[in-house]
Amino acid sequence: MSKQKPSLPKGTRDFGPEQMAKRNFILDAIKEVFQQFGFQPLETPSMENLSVLTGKYGDEGDQLLFKILNSGDFLAKTSEKDFQDGAQRLLPKIAEKGLRYDLTVPFARYVVMNQHDITFPFRRYQIQPVWRADRPQKGRYREFYQCDADVVGTDSLICEAEIVLMIEQVFQKLNIQDYTIKINHRKILQGIAESIGAQGKDDSPRDGSPRESDLLVALDKLDKIGLDQVLQELRDRGFTEEALKKLLPVFQLEGDESSRLHHARETLASSEVGKQGISALQQVFSLVHDLGSSGEKLAFDITLARGLSYYTGTIFEVKVNNASMTSSVSGGGRYDNLTGVFGMPGVSGVGISFGVDRLYDVMEDLDLFAKESLTTTQVLLVNFDAESEKHALGLLSQLRGAGLSAEIYPEAAKLKKQFAYADKKGIPYIVVVGAEEIRTQQYGLKDLKTGTQEALPLEAIIQRVKQ
Repeated sequence: MSKQKPSLPKGTRDFGPEQMAKRNFILDAIKEVFQQFGFQPLETPSMENLSVLTGKYGDEGDQLLFKILNSGDFLAKTSEKDFQDGAQRLLPKIAEKGLRYDLTVPFARYVVMNQHDITFPFRRYQIQPVWRADRPQKGRYREFYQCDADVVGTDSLICEAEIVLMIEQVFQKLNIQDYTIKINHRKILQGIAESIGAQGKDDSPRDGSPRESDLLVALDKLDKIGLDQVLQELRDRGFTEEALKKLLPVFQLEGDESSRLHHARETLASSEVGKQGISALQQVFSLVHDLGSSGEKLAFDITLARGLSYYTGTIFEVKVNNASMTSSVSGGGRYDNLTGVFGMPGVSGVGISFGVDRLYDVMEDLDLFAKESLTTTQVLLVNFDAESEKHALGLLSQLRGAGLSAEIYPEAAKLKKQFAYADKKGIPYIVVVGAEEIRTQQYGLKDLKTGTQEALPLEAIIQRVKQ
Protein backbone atom coordinates (compact mmCIF):
# COMPACT_ATOMS: atom_id res chain seq x y z
CA MET A 1 0.00 0.00 0.00
CA SER A 2 1.38 3.41 -0.96
CA LYS A 3 2.25 5.85 1.79
CA GLN A 4 -0.20 8.69 2.28
CA LYS A 5 0.90 12.09 3.51
CA PRO A 6 -1.32 13.06 6.48
CA SER A 7 -3.22 16.33 6.27
CA LEU A 8 -6.00 18.32 7.96
CA PRO A 9 -9.23 19.61 6.38
CA LYS A 10 -8.89 23.32 5.61
CA GLY A 11 -10.26 25.54 8.34
CA THR A 12 -9.39 23.08 11.15
CA ARG A 13 -6.37 22.91 13.46
CA ASP A 14 -4.53 20.60 15.83
CA PHE A 15 -3.72 21.93 19.30
CA GLY A 16 -0.65 20.51 21.03
CA PRO A 17 -0.02 20.61 24.81
CA GLU A 18 1.24 24.21 24.80
CA GLN A 19 -1.70 25.43 22.72
CA MET A 20 -4.16 23.48 24.89
CA ALA A 21 -2.72 25.08 28.04
CA LYS A 22 -3.38 28.50 26.50
CA ARG A 23 -6.88 27.54 25.36
CA ASN A 24 -7.72 26.14 28.79
CA PHE A 25 -6.54 29.41 30.34
CA ILE A 26 -9.13 31.24 28.19
CA LEU A 27 -11.87 28.65 28.78
CA ASP A 28 -11.31 28.62 32.54
CA ALA A 29 -11.54 32.43 32.70
CA ILE A 30 -14.81 32.47 30.74
CA LYS A 31 -16.32 29.56 32.68
CA GLU A 32 -15.43 31.20 36.01
CA VAL A 33 -17.23 34.42 35.03
CA PHE A 34 -20.29 32.55 33.71
CA GLN A 35 -20.62 30.64 36.99
CA GLN A 36 -20.08 33.83 39.00
CA PHE A 37 -23.13 35.32 37.28
CA GLY A 38 -25.31 32.29 38.10
CA PHE A 39 -25.22 30.39 34.78
CA GLN A 40 -25.54 26.59 34.74
CA PRO A 41 -23.68 24.23 32.34
CA LEU A 42 -25.39 22.51 29.39
CA GLU A 43 -24.29 20.39 26.42
CA THR A 44 -26.20 19.42 23.28
CA PRO A 45 -25.28 16.93 20.50
CA SER A 46 -22.82 17.89 17.75
CA MET A 47 -25.46 17.04 15.15
CA GLU A 48 -29.04 18.25 14.93
CA ASN A 49 -31.89 17.44 12.57
CA LEU A 50 -31.69 19.78 9.58
CA SER A 51 -35.30 20.77 10.28
CA VAL A 52 -34.04 22.29 13.57
CA LEU A 53 -31.17 24.20 11.94
CA THR A 54 -32.51 25.50 8.62
CA GLY A 55 -34.38 28.79 8.40
CA LYS A 56 -32.84 30.22 11.60
CA TYR A 57 -29.71 31.93 10.25
CA GLY A 58 -30.91 33.71 7.13
CA ASP A 59 -30.27 32.62 3.55
CA GLU A 60 -26.48 33.05 3.75
CA GLY A 61 -26.28 31.17 7.05
CA ASP A 62 -28.29 28.22 5.74
CA GLN A 63 -25.80 27.84 2.89
CA LEU A 64 -22.97 27.44 5.43
CA LEU A 65 -24.53 24.44 7.22
CA PHE A 66 -22.50 21.23 7.04
CA LYS A 67 -24.94 18.50 6.02
CA ILE A 68 -24.43 14.86 7.03
CA LEU A 69 -25.20 12.20 4.42
CA ASN A 70 -27.69 9.55 5.56
CA SER A 71 -26.02 6.29 6.59
CA GLY A 72 -26.10 3.25 4.33
CA ASP A 73 -27.15 3.63 0.70
CA PHE A 74 -28.04 7.32 0.91
CA LEU A 75 -29.00 7.41 -2.78
CA ALA A 76 -31.54 4.59 -2.51
CA LYS A 77 -34.56 6.90 -2.26
CA THR A 78 -33.48 9.25 -5.05
CA SER A 79 -34.36 9.30 -8.73
CA GLU A 80 -32.74 10.78 -11.80
CA LYS A 81 -35.35 13.53 -11.70
CA ASP A 82 -34.23 14.53 -8.18
CA PHE A 83 -30.76 15.19 -9.55
CA GLN A 84 -32.17 17.14 -12.49
CA ASP A 85 -34.33 19.27 -10.17
CA GLY A 86 -31.27 20.42 -8.20
CA ALA A 87 -29.97 20.49 -4.64
CA GLN A 88 -33.16 21.70 -2.93
CA ARG A 89 -35.12 18.69 -4.21
CA LEU A 90 -32.26 16.24 -3.64
CA LEU A 91 -31.06 17.31 -0.18
CA PRO A 92 -34.04 16.12 1.95
CA LYS A 93 -33.69 12.64 0.46
CA ILE A 94 -29.97 12.18 1.16
CA ALA A 95 -29.35 14.24 4.34
CA GLU A 96 -31.57 14.54 7.40
CA LYS A 97 -28.97 15.85 9.87
CA GLY A 98 -26.32 18.55 10.02
CA LEU A 99 -23.52 19.76 12.29
CA ARG A 100 -24.62 22.59 14.54
CA TYR A 101 -23.90 26.10 13.20
CA ASP A 102 -24.07 27.78 16.61
CA LEU A 103 -25.15 26.97 20.17
CA THR A 104 -28.20 29.27 20.36
CA VAL A 105 -30.62 27.38 18.11
CA PRO A 106 -29.84 23.99 19.74
CA PHE A 107 -30.36 25.73 23.09
CA ALA A 108 -33.79 26.97 21.98
CA ARG A 109 -34.65 23.43 20.88
CA TYR A 110 -33.53 22.12 24.30
CA VAL A 111 -35.66 24.70 26.15
CA VAL A 112 -38.79 23.70 24.24
CA MET A 113 -38.19 19.97 24.73
CA ASN A 114 -37.50 20.42 28.47
CA GLN A 115 -39.79 23.36 29.29
CA HIS A 116 -41.61 21.52 32.09
CA ASP A 117 -38.36 20.68 33.93
CA ILE A 118 -36.71 24.12 33.62
CA THR A 119 -36.91 26.88 36.23
CA PHE A 120 -37.45 30.21 34.44
CA PRO A 121 -35.68 32.56 34.02
CA PHE A 122 -33.19 29.91 32.91
CA ARG A 123 -29.50 30.82 32.82
CA ARG A 124 -27.27 28.39 30.97
CA TYR A 125 -23.74 28.42 29.64
CA GLN A 126 -22.45 26.11 26.95
CA ILE A 127 -18.86 25.59 25.74
CA GLN A 128 -18.67 23.36 22.65
CA PRO A 129 -17.40 23.35 19.05
CA VAL A 130 -19.54 24.50 16.11
CA TRP A 131 -19.05 24.04 12.37
CA ARG A 132 -19.54 26.36 9.39
CA ALA A 133 -18.84 25.60 5.74
CA ASP A 134 -17.16 28.98 5.36
CA ARG A 135 -14.14 29.99 3.26
CA PRO A 136 -11.18 29.62 5.66
CA GLN A 137 -9.11 32.76 6.26
CA LYS A 138 -7.32 34.49 9.14
CA GLY A 139 -9.59 34.44 12.18
CA ARG A 140 -12.27 32.40 10.37
CA TYR A 141 -12.38 28.63 10.76
CA ARG A 142 -14.69 25.80 9.75
CA GLU A 143 -14.50 24.23 13.19
CA PHE A 144 -14.24 26.45 16.24
CA TYR A 145 -15.37 26.68 19.85
CA GLN A 146 -18.07 28.98 21.12
CA CYS A 147 -18.66 29.87 24.76
CA ASP A 148 -22.28 30.94 25.13
CA ALA A 149 -24.24 32.31 28.07
CA ASP A 150 -27.98 32.90 27.66
CA VAL A 151 -30.92 33.90 29.86
CA VAL A 152 -34.39 32.89 28.66
CA GLY A 153 -37.77 33.56 30.18
CA THR A 154 -37.42 37.28 30.92
CA ASP A 155 -37.30 40.49 28.90
CA SER A 156 -35.59 42.49 31.67
CA LEU A 157 -32.83 44.77 30.39
CA ILE A 158 -30.82 43.92 33.51
CA CYS A 159 -29.74 40.85 31.53
CA GLU A 160 -28.28 43.04 28.77
CA ALA A 161 -26.43 45.15 31.33
CA GLU A 162 -25.02 42.02 33.00
CA ILE A 163 -23.72 40.83 29.63
CA VAL A 164 -21.66 44.03 29.40
CA LEU A 165 -20.20 43.35 32.87
CA MET A 166 -19.45 39.70 31.99
CA ILE A 167 -17.53 40.82 28.91
CA GLU A 168 -15.57 43.33 31.01
CA GLN A 169 -14.70 40.72 33.64
CA VAL A 170 -13.64 38.08 31.10
CA PHE A 171 -11.36 40.57 29.36
CA GLN A 172 -9.93 41.68 32.69
CA LYS A 173 -9.00 38.06 33.51
CA LEU A 174 -7.43 37.67 30.05
CA ASN A 175 -5.53 40.98 30.46
CA ILE A 176 -7.08 42.40 27.27
CA GLN A 177 -7.37 46.13 27.92
CA ASP A 178 -7.96 47.93 24.62
CA TYR A 179 -11.32 46.75 23.29
CA THR A 180 -14.75 48.10 22.37
CA ILE A 181 -18.18 46.63 23.14
CA LYS A 182 -20.35 47.83 20.26
CA ILE A 183 -24.07 47.93 21.00
CA ASN A 184 -27.16 48.60 18.90
CA HIS A 185 -30.82 47.61 18.79
CA ARG A 186 -32.72 45.82 16.04
CA LYS A 187 -35.66 48.22 16.46
CA ILE A 188 -33.32 51.09 15.57
CA LEU A 189 -32.34 49.23 12.41
CA GLN A 190 -36.02 48.56 11.75
CA GLY A 191 -36.65 52.30 12.11
CA ILE A 192 -33.86 53.06 9.64
CA ALA A 193 -35.35 50.56 7.18
CA GLU A 194 -38.76 52.23 7.55
CA SER A 195 -37.30 55.67 6.93
CA ILE A 196 -35.71 54.63 3.62
CA GLY A 197 -38.63 52.52 2.37
CA ALA A 198 -37.45 48.97 3.16
CA GLN A 199 -40.21 47.70 5.40
CA GLY A 200 -40.93 44.30 3.88
CA LYS A 201 -40.33 41.31 6.13
CA ASP A 202 -38.65 38.14 4.89
CA ASP A 203 -41.94 36.21 4.96
CA SER A 204 -43.83 38.85 2.95
CA PRO A 205 -44.33 38.34 -0.80
CA ARG A 206 -41.53 39.62 -3.04
CA ASP A 207 -42.77 42.64 -5.00
CA GLY A 208 -39.39 43.83 -6.25
CA SER A 209 -38.88 46.39 -3.48
CA PRO A 210 -35.97 45.95 -1.04
CA ARG A 211 -36.62 44.35 2.33
CA GLU A 212 -35.33 45.06 5.81
CA SER A 213 -33.10 41.98 5.57
CA ASP A 214 -31.44 43.43 2.45
CA LEU A 215 -30.39 46.45 4.49
CA LEU A 216 -29.13 44.34 7.42
CA VAL A 217 -27.07 41.97 5.26
CA ALA A 218 -25.34 44.93 3.59
CA LEU A 219 -24.78 46.88 6.84
CA ASP A 220 -23.28 43.79 8.47
CA LYS A 221 -20.42 44.00 5.95
CA LEU A 222 -19.51 47.64 6.72
CA ASP A 223 -16.33 46.81 8.65
CA LYS A 224 -15.22 44.33 6.01
CA ILE A 225 -15.84 46.19 2.72
CA GLY A 226 -16.26 49.87 3.68
CA LEU A 227 -19.04 52.44 3.16
CA ASP A 228 -18.70 52.86 -0.62
CA GLN A 229 -19.06 49.14 -1.31
CA VAL A 230 -21.96 48.84 1.17
CA LEU A 231 -23.79 51.63 -0.68
CA GLN A 232 -23.12 49.87 -3.99
CA GLU A 233 -24.44 46.59 -2.59
CA LEU A 234 -27.59 48.40 -1.46
CA ARG A 235 -28.00 49.78 -4.98
CA ASP A 236 -27.63 46.23 -6.31
CA ARG A 237 -30.32 45.09 -3.87
CA GLY A 238 -32.80 47.65 -5.26
CA PHE A 239 -32.37 50.73 -3.04
CA THR A 240 -32.83 54.07 -4.83
CA GLU A 241 -30.41 57.01 -4.69
CA GLU A 242 -33.06 58.93 -2.72
CA ALA A 243 -33.16 56.14 -0.11
CA LEU A 244 -29.36 56.10 0.14
CA LYS A 245 -29.34 59.89 0.61
CA LYS A 246 -31.69 59.47 3.59
CA LEU A 247 -29.39 56.74 4.93
CA LEU A 248 -26.16 58.78 4.90
CA PRO A 249 -26.82 60.73 8.18
CA VAL A 250 -26.86 57.37 9.96
CA PHE A 251 -23.14 56.98 9.18
CA GLN A 252 -22.28 60.47 10.46
CA LEU A 253 -23.33 60.44 14.15
CA GLU A 254 -20.70 62.10 16.36
CA GLY A 255 -20.04 62.95 20.02
CA ASP A 256 -20.27 60.83 23.18
CA GLU A 257 -22.81 58.04 23.62
CA SER A 258 -25.48 60.33 25.04
CA SER A 259 -25.10 62.77 22.11
CA ARG A 260 -25.11 59.97 19.54
CA LEU A 261 -28.30 58.48 21.00
CA HIS A 262 -29.89 61.94 21.03
CA HIS A 263 -28.95 62.55 17.39
CA ALA A 264 -30.21 59.09 16.45
CA ARG A 265 -33.56 59.90 18.07
CA GLU A 266 -33.76 63.09 15.95
CA THR A 267 -32.81 61.17 12.81
CA LEU A 268 -35.55 58.60 13.47
CA ALA A 269 -38.14 61.08 14.79
CA SER A 270 -40.78 59.76 12.38
CA SER A 271 -40.30 56.10 13.42
CA GLU A 272 -42.03 54.94 16.60
CA VAL A 273 -40.23 51.58 16.57
CA GLY A 274 -36.87 53.31 16.10
CA LYS A 275 -37.49 55.50 19.16
CA GLN A 276 -38.38 52.39 21.19
CA GLY A 277 -35.00 50.93 20.34
CA ILE A 278 -33.18 54.09 21.39
CA SER A 279 -35.04 54.20 24.72
CA ALA A 280 -34.07 50.58 25.39
CA LEU A 281 -30.38 51.34 24.78
CA GLN A 282 -30.53 54.37 27.06
CA GLN A 283 -31.87 52.08 29.81
CA VAL A 284 -29.07 49.57 29.21
CA PHE A 285 -26.43 52.31 29.56
CA SER A 286 -28.08 53.45 32.81
CA LEU A 287 -28.25 49.89 34.22
CA VAL A 288 -24.59 49.27 33.38
CA HIS A 289 -23.68 52.26 35.57
CA ASP A 290 -26.05 51.06 38.32
CA LEU A 291 -24.19 47.73 38.36
CA GLY A 292 -20.94 49.52 39.11
CA SER A 293 -19.31 49.72 35.69
CA SER A 294 -18.00 52.93 34.15
CA GLY A 295 -19.24 51.70 30.77
CA GLU A 296 -16.19 53.28 29.13
CA LYS A 297 -15.77 50.31 26.78
CA LEU A 298 -19.42 50.46 25.66
CA ALA A 299 -20.05 52.25 22.35
CA PHE A 300 -23.35 52.86 20.54
CA ASP A 301 -22.89 51.89 16.87
CA ILE A 302 -26.04 52.58 14.86
CA THR A 303 -24.71 50.61 11.87
CA LEU A 304 -24.08 47.41 13.86
CA ALA A 305 -26.43 44.82 12.36
CA ARG A 306 -25.21 41.25 13.10
CA GLY A 307 -26.33 39.03 10.27
CA LEU A 308 -28.24 36.35 12.17
CA SER A 309 -31.93 36.80 11.50
CA TYR A 310 -33.23 35.67 14.91
CA TYR A 311 -32.14 38.82 16.80
CA THR A 312 -35.00 41.19 17.67
CA GLY A 313 -33.64 43.54 20.38
CA THR A 314 -30.27 44.66 21.73
CA ILE A 315 -27.26 43.37 19.80
CA PHE A 316 -23.59 43.27 20.84
CA GLU A 317 -20.24 42.86 19.14
CA VAL A 318 -16.79 43.06 20.74
CA LYS A 319 -13.56 43.93 18.95
CA VAL A 320 -9.99 44.20 20.23
CA ASN A 321 -8.67 47.53 18.97
CA ASN A 322 -4.91 47.05 18.84
CA ALA A 323 -4.79 43.55 17.35
CA SER A 324 -3.88 42.68 13.76
CA MET A 325 -7.10 40.62 13.49
CA THR A 326 -10.06 42.93 12.91
CA SER A 327 -12.82 40.32 13.29
CA SER A 328 -15.06 40.40 16.35
CA VAL A 329 -14.11 38.10 19.27
CA SER A 330 -17.54 38.12 20.90
CA GLY A 331 -21.12 38.91 19.96
CA GLY A 332 -24.73 38.32 20.85
CA GLY A 333 -28.10 39.88 21.43
CA ARG A 334 -31.76 39.48 22.34
CA TYR A 335 -34.18 37.19 20.54
CA ASP A 336 -37.85 37.50 21.45
CA ASN A 337 -39.30 34.42 19.81
CA LEU A 338 -36.60 31.93 18.85
CA THR A 339 -38.48 29.14 20.62
CA GLY A 340 -41.65 30.06 18.70
CA VAL A 341 -40.53 28.11 15.62
CA PHE A 342 -40.48 25.01 17.83
CA GLY A 343 -44.03 25.57 19.11
CA MET A 344 -43.31 27.59 22.25
CA PRO A 345 -44.02 31.25 21.45
CA GLY A 346 -43.40 34.28 23.65
CA VAL A 347 -40.15 33.22 25.37
CA SER A 348 -37.69 36.09 25.28
CA GLY A 349 -33.98 35.49 25.69
CA VAL A 350 -30.66 37.27 25.45
CA GLY A 351 -27.16 35.86 25.17
CA ILE A 352 -23.49 36.41 24.44
CA SER A 353 -20.95 34.20 22.69
CA PHE A 354 -17.15 34.29 23.01
CA GLY A 355 -15.07 32.91 20.15
CA VAL A 356 -12.21 31.03 21.84
CA ASP A 357 -10.20 30.60 18.64
CA ARG A 358 -10.27 34.30 17.83
CA LEU A 359 -9.45 35.23 21.43
CA TYR A 360 -6.54 32.79 21.25
CA ASP A 361 -5.22 34.42 18.06
CA VAL A 362 -5.57 37.92 19.55
CA MET A 363 -3.76 36.96 22.76
CA GLU A 364 -0.96 35.30 20.79
CA ASP A 365 -0.69 38.40 18.61
CA LEU A 366 -0.47 40.69 21.66
CA ASP A 367 1.69 38.26 23.72
CA LEU A 368 -0.80 38.22 26.60
CA PHE A 369 -0.37 34.65 27.80
CA ALA A 370 1.40 34.61 31.17
CA LYS A 371 4.14 31.97 31.15
CA GLU A 372 3.13 30.75 34.62
CA SER A 373 -0.38 29.94 33.39
CA LEU A 374 1.03 27.53 30.79
CA THR A 375 3.00 25.34 33.25
CA THR A 376 1.39 21.93 33.59
CA THR A 377 4.01 20.19 35.79
CA GLN A 378 5.45 22.11 38.75
CA VAL A 379 7.96 19.56 40.06
CA LEU A 380 10.07 16.84 38.40
CA LEU A 381 11.62 14.13 40.59
CA VAL A 382 14.89 12.87 39.10
CA ASN A 383 15.53 9.16 38.72
CA PHE A 384 19.09 7.94 39.49
CA ASP A 385 18.67 4.20 40.08
CA ALA A 386 16.28 1.57 41.51
CA GLU A 387 16.72 2.75 45.14
CA SER A 388 16.21 6.42 44.16
CA GLU A 389 13.17 5.52 42.08
CA LYS A 390 11.50 3.53 44.87
CA HIS A 391 11.93 6.37 47.39
CA ALA A 392 10.93 9.06 44.88
CA LEU A 393 7.65 7.29 44.11
CA GLY A 394 6.61 7.74 47.74
CA LEU A 395 7.55 11.43 47.58
CA LEU A 396 5.61 11.78 44.34
CA SER A 397 2.43 10.58 46.00
CA GLN A 398 2.89 13.09 48.83
CA LEU A 399 3.54 15.99 46.43
CA ARG A 400 0.38 15.22 44.49
CA GLY A 401 -1.54 14.77 47.73
CA ALA A 402 -0.50 18.30 48.70
CA GLY A 403 -2.13 19.62 45.51
CA LEU A 404 1.02 20.02 43.41
CA SER A 405 1.38 18.88 39.81
CA ALA A 406 4.34 16.51 39.90
CA GLU A 407 5.94 13.73 37.88
CA ILE A 408 8.97 11.45 38.03
CA TYR A 409 11.31 10.83 35.11
CA PRO A 410 10.14 7.31 34.20
CA GLU A 411 13.57 5.66 33.90
CA ALA A 412 17.07 6.03 35.32
CA ALA A 413 19.03 8.38 33.06
CA LYS A 414 21.87 10.89 33.07
CA LEU A 415 21.12 14.02 35.06
CA LYS A 416 21.79 16.21 32.02
CA LYS A 417 19.08 14.42 30.03
CA GLN A 418 16.52 14.80 32.84
CA PHE A 419 17.35 18.50 33.32
CA ALA A 420 16.97 19.06 29.57
CA TYR A 421 13.55 17.35 29.67
CA ALA A 422 12.38 19.64 32.50
CA ASP A 423 13.72 22.73 30.77
CA LYS A 424 12.06 21.90 27.44
CA LYS A 425 8.75 21.15 29.13
CA GLY A 426 8.89 24.36 31.19
CA ILE A 427 8.96 22.60 34.59
CA PRO A 428 10.18 25.21 37.11
CA TYR A 429 11.47 22.91 39.89
CA ILE A 430 13.52 19.72 40.08
CA VAL A 431 13.83 17.59 43.22
CA VAL A 432 17.03 15.54 43.48
CA VAL A 433 16.65 12.22 45.31
CA GLY A 434 20.02 10.44 45.76
CA ALA A 435 21.46 8.13 48.41
CA GLU A 436 22.55 11.02 50.66
CA GLU A 437 19.16 12.77 50.30
CA ILE A 438 17.35 9.56 51.22
CA ARG A 439 19.56 9.14 54.32
CA THR A 440 19.10 12.74 55.58
CA GLN A 441 15.52 13.26 54.35
CA GLN A 442 16.78 16.60 52.96
CA TYR A 443 16.13 16.73 49.22
CA GLY A 444 17.80 18.99 46.68
CA LEU A 445 15.30 21.54 45.32
CA LYS A 446 16.66 23.18 42.17
CA ASP A 447 14.98 26.30 40.76
CA LEU A 448 15.57 26.10 37.01
CA LYS A 449 14.76 29.77 36.55
CA THR A 450 17.42 31.08 38.96
CA GLY A 451 19.74 28.08 38.92
CA THR A 452 19.88 27.97 42.73
CA GLN A 453 19.67 24.71 44.67
CA GLU A 454 19.17 24.02 48.39
CA ALA A 455 18.55 21.02 50.62
CA LEU A 456 15.10 21.02 52.21
CA PRO A 457 12.72 18.55 53.89
CA LEU A 458 9.69 17.57 51.82
CA GLU A 459 7.27 19.82 53.76
CA ALA A 460 9.45 22.86 53.10
CA ILE A 461 9.68 21.94 49.42
CA ILE A 462 5.88 21.81 49.19
CA GLN A 463 5.56 25.26 50.78
CA ARG A 464 8.29 26.75 48.58
CA VAL A 465 6.72 25.49 45.34
CA LYS A 466 3.25 26.65 46.40
CA GLN A 467 4.61 30.15 47.08
